[in-house]
Amino acid sequence: MPLTDIKVKSLKAGIKPDGTATDKPYKITDEKGLYIEVTPKGGKRWRFKYRFGGKEKLLSLGIYPEITLKEARNRRNTHRRQVAEGIDPSDLRKAEKQSLGAKNSFEAVAREWHNKFSANWSESHSTRTLTRLEQNVFPLLGTKNIKDITAPELLSVLRRVESRGALETAHRVNQICGQVFRYAISTGRAERDSAADLKGALPPTKVKHHPSITEPVKIGALMRAIQDFTGTIITATALKLSPLVFVRPGELRQAEWSEIDLDNAEWRIPAEKMKMRVVHIVPLSKQAVSIIREVEPFTGHGKYIFPSNRTITRPMSNNTVNAALRRMGYTKEEMTGHGFRSMASTILNEQGWNRDAIERQLAHGEKDGVRAAYNYAQHLPERKKMMQAWADYLDGLATGANAIPINR
Repeated sequence: MPLTDIKVKSLKAGIKPDGTATDKPYKITDEKGLYIEVTPKGGKRWRFKYRFGGKEKLLSLGIYPEITLKEARNRRNTHRRQVAEGIDPSDLRKAEKQSLGAKNSFEAVAREWHNKFSANWSESHSTRTLTRLEQNVFPLLGTKNIKDITAPELLSVLRRVESRGALETAHRVNQICGQVFRYAISTGRAERDSAADLKGALPPTKVKHHPSITEPVKIGALMRAIQDFTGTIITATALKLSPLVFVRPGELRQAEWSEIDLDNAEWRIPAEKMKMRVVHIVPLSKQAVSIIREVEPFTGHGKYIFPSNRTITRPMSNNTVNAALRRMGYTKEEMTGHGFRSMASTILNEQGWNRDAIERQLAHGEKDGVRAAYNYAQHLPERKKMMQAWADYLDGLATGANAIPINR
């Protein structure tokens, strides 16, 4: 006799409908292979019994009351049609789970995250991020469902990276994985950021200081060497501009003419080119404007201020300024293109300029990304004054003047 809603609701644990006591699960049949199983603890589970390929099989249809009698029958009917069409419902369900698992695997989620957000990254950052995942994480955790990855499993991956002497890479990989986990959480495919659980699990990295010259007398010698540099006009002007603007080397070499306003003595670097993804304003001193005008007849017709010597469609090599410094006799332990930032930061702080203005000019990011996006012009009047005073100070050192404080 088919089940009714009232009868299903009345089923009790340990007592069959005929009043017989039992300490085991018992089942009550509906029809056409559908039945409900009552557990000793009172749980009620729908089951569908069918035959396929000459074998009897069972399929779970859900838990009552979440799945009502009507819904259980609908599911049974669907599976009966599949059997009639030569499809095994059990095999179909396994295939669907495998497909869903593939979509929710760490690699699938990570690639989805990368595709979604890398459009706003630099090409080098995008490639480096994906490569770190492909080389270090995907081979070991890529096929695993992201929600099932535990902190110890991720730590095991990071330990392998650390063991080859790449501690900084291990930290970077963990940061990337944290972003992937948080994306999975936001899209409903994970509940926990396992990377965040590893705080303190890796040894801290040693802070790397870019080699730099910060003694005024030696800075003066460096400025004179730069003025005497005999390389190409593009390399020479990039070298001359480096200490005046003290941006990151990658930002300098990718400078475009469309970003420069010589009349207003300003260079606005778009957010997508900046490390912190915030627009950056570089006030240009009179000296910086003059240097840029020197190269304008040579490259002003193209996209980049400092194009590659092979093609004007690409910026100069990321090693151009460093190579020029080596030609001038400065070793990589003495000075680098990035070292101009440390030089400016050290001297400007010593000379008493507003620390916040210096940090803003160095484009050091704020923890609050929204605040940073609105405050990119913060301290701009003082920064303009500071940048001109800095250029004048360097000129003074280049002529052998005494290392006196910048006239504020």
